[in-house]
Amino acid sequence: MFTALLLAAAIAPVIDAIAAERAAQARLPPPREDRERLERLGRLDQAPRMALKDVDLGRAPEAERELAFKAMGAAMQNVDRTVEAQVLAMVPPEGWFSRSKYGEEASRAAFMIIQHSSVENWRRFLPVIERFVAQGEASGADYALMYDRLATTEGRPQRYGSQLRCVDGKLAPFPLEDASRVEAWRREAGMPFTYAEQLANLSKVKVPCGPAARAAKPAP
Repeated sequence: MFTALLLAAAIAPVIDAIAAERAAQARLPPPREDRERLERLGRLDQAPRMALKDVDLGRAPEAERELAFKAMGAAMQNVDRTVEAQVLAMVPPEGWFSRSKYGEEASRAAFMIIQHSSVENWRRFLPVIERFVAQGEASGADYALMYDRLATTEGRPQRYGSQLRCVDGKLAPFPLEDASRVEAWRREAGMPFTYAEQLANLSKVKVPCGPAARAAKPAP
């Protein structure tokens, strides 16, 4: 029997990571500027996601595994709502957090937080980020991730091949907009590896796949 105590122990890495990051930030002096605020919010956003690799539900029956993922998902969503509200309150008049003004870490933190938020935010910020990419003020690879996430959420094919779904119990990419152009698009966006390399790596990874695994939101 997978008891409540075992369930709590299994998801402890995620819950503890949130608590530890909150405690660490509480010991710091107040942030001096928005750059520092964004960097801290980014660390809080990433803390539970980085801890997912330490969660072991191998002995849990499917029903208990689903409960565990739901519990972790709820904890992460609580963090997401908190950091999202703070980022939205800081959006500058120019519409996004440029690298030159806010720094690479803060700009990336803002992207990750919005990427983990809502379709409404993706629709709002994707055109702005596209403009910033053209100016060298935002990451093309980040733009590609948000483009694909919005497309797949809206039921359209993805362009860059970054988003995965569960097919017959295994992770696989969503359908592509144009398979003959995906590698060129990825190069233009500055993505760190090719689509072929992504498929090769994906075939080697054993990842829980199904409704329970999708209950917690992974990092993109």
